[in-house]
Amino acid sequence: MFDNGRRKNGFFTMFLTSLLTSLGVGILLIFAVTGFVTGNRSTAPQTPQGGSGIEMPSPQQISAEQSNNTGGQNTIQSVAENASKAVVGISVLKVDSSSIFNPNAVERWGVGSGVIVTPNGYILTNHHVAGGKSKRIVVSLVDGKNLDGVTVWSDSVLDLAVVKIEAEGLPTIPLGDATKLKVGEPAIAIGNPLGLQFQRTVTSGIISALNRTIEVDTEQGTNYMEGLIQTDASINPGNSGGPLLNLKGEVVGINTVKVASAEGIGFAVPINVAIPIINKFATTGEFIEPYLGVFAYDKDIIPYLDGNVKVQNGVYVANVDENGPAYKSGIRVGCIMTQIDGEEISTMMQLRCVIYSKKPGDVVTIRHISNGKPQTVQVRLAAKEKDGLVTR
Repeated sequence: MFDNGRRKNGFFTMFLTSLLTSLGVGILLIFAVTGFVTGNRSTAPQTPQGGSGIEMPSPQQISAEQSNNTGGQNTIQSVAENASKAVVGISVLKVDSSSIFNPNAVERWGVGSGVIVTPNGYILTNHHVAGGKSKRIVVSLVDGKNLDGVTVWSDSVLDLAVVKIEAEGLPTIPLGDATKLKVGEPAIAIGNPLGLQFQRTVTSGIISALNRTIEVDTEQGTNYMEGLIQTDASINPGNSGGPLLNLKGEVVGINTVKVASAEGIGFAVPINVAIPIINKFATTGEFIEPYLGVFAYDKDIIPYLDGNVKVQNGVYVANVDENGPAYKSGIRVGCIMTQIDGEEISTMMQLRCVIYSKKPGDVVTIRHISNGKPQTVQVRLAAKEKDGLVTR
């Protein structure tokens, strides 16, 4: 739907570590997996061993007695008991791409987390857990079963992915509304820190901040992750793809990254952007991503990028695909988009939520400000496919 907007322009860079444990990888932002087993042969993962050689924060195990939320001990306990049933381990076998045709190619197992979102086996996780090329994906359920899975959708910009397993009657967790979160309210994280030997570890904290923007360096280049939830709930390598929950037991975010050099600063992708994707998989069995063809910035980060640009409401268009639908409808760099189909837009996360609720071929009405003048245009959304843009 959008470019990844690969520009620095003086905006601060946070050194982050992905929440998957890694063995033998020494980069600042590690999009890898926990408990790697290397060699030219590998079988389905057993319980991965710790000791990655990377200094990891110690996981904080939470029980009703240990909770620092004295007024909600039973709530945390009940949320953990119910939600843990739908949290899975995701073990991914990847082959070193530099030696894929080598008979001695290195195979690497890694483990992340995921959450079951439909009874028939759709699982939400991170792109850096299950996206990209993988030889095999194994999903570990709460009942001890290990089922093969396949990635049916992923997005590196959002760092989200959907994995499908063949099963019925699976436990799920209700999805909440991240827009209703308040700073300071309790938050609960569940996942598999440091591998499956600590599977379904429960930690708690608070919502520390909302609508955070961070800059991360990936294999594809620099990527801005916007609209993130910040929490101090203890999340560790291996937690990637696990749920962040409120005290109602609803998923409000998917844990994704943490600051490597500090304790208690982790981030989650708000669940709202994934809800239209999940709904389409649940009803049609597929999700074809609608494509608008713009990359825009939230108004709060514009001062870091260009002090001369003033945005009171809306999102600032920083890049436009000249072959995309938005450009064909007259939207250019410098436009400020304020509404789509009557819905006010103030963040990129809101923009994505609206677009993902549509389908390719739909016509949307966009209000924007260009050269100080309000304008309204009609845009027919295209379809973004895995191997490129297909206009429809």
